[in-house]
Amino acid sequence: MKLSMVIPAHNEEGSLQATIAALVEVLEREHIPHEIVVVNDNSSDSTALICQRLAAADANVRWVNNAPPNGFGFAVRRGLEEFRGDAVAIMMADNSDDPNDLVAGYRKLQEGYDCVFGSRFSKGGKTVDYPWHKLVLNRLANWFIRTIFRMRYNDVTNAFKIYRREVIQGIQPILSQHFNLTVELPLKAITRGYTYTVIPMRWYNRKHGVSKLKIKEMGSRYLFIVLYVWLEKHLSRGDYNRPKSAAKTQDVGAGLLS
Repeated sequence: MKLSMVIPAHNEEGSLQATIAALVEVLEREHIPHEIVVVNDNSSDSTALICQRLAAADANVRWVNNAPPNGFGFAVRRGLEEFRGDAVAIMMADNSDDPNDLVAGYRKLQEGYDCVFGSRFSKGGKTVDYPWHKLVLNRLANWFIRTIFRMRYNDVTNAFKIYRREVIQGIQPILSQHFNLTVELPLKAITRGYTYTVIPMRWYNRKHGVSKLKIKEMGSRYLFIVLYVWLEKHLSRGDYNRPKSAAKTQDVGAGLLS
């Protein structure tokens, strides 16, 4: 099973090369067939040049430009149009995700799950230098999502997730243009009947550059997409659910969604 990684990069000249190098080292060590798709999201620094160099040095690294306007959601959606693997992981360009967690997620996917979601706040998870104000807002947002969807997964807003190709096809259309995409994809996958499991993961605050998440701008966008999927869950009568013929005989993710 070939694993693709989609990495959106907006002005990540200080982090991108180290992020890719760490990923390649671990994936090659574990003999995991892979490709890395970097999406240059209208960067004004040397990110595009670094993408060119990385792609020239490694045939498993590709890069594409995201046409304006820029935005995390736009960039990820561009990458999801381009990946060629059997499954795709969405990861950050700022070296905040641990490549060893990607390996753990890949092994779980091989067990038959449709999706693997990372949690920084489950047993075995870890955060390093997480800004306290973001932490408070994160826990409140995830509490709200867990409450209205009646599920135990406690880190829906986390970007680190892995999906089989058929899941990406099955959760279309994707609407989010910004960081609320991190919520739209897993909630749609769960609501539409795809199986999933959760693994603990580690998260490290960026050492270079500036976070692209603008909290003041994102509150209403997160709320919109959460309520959109909640309405689909309760009012669509299963019109968008995974076809029964495609479902596995055992719903391995059912225990995580009540």
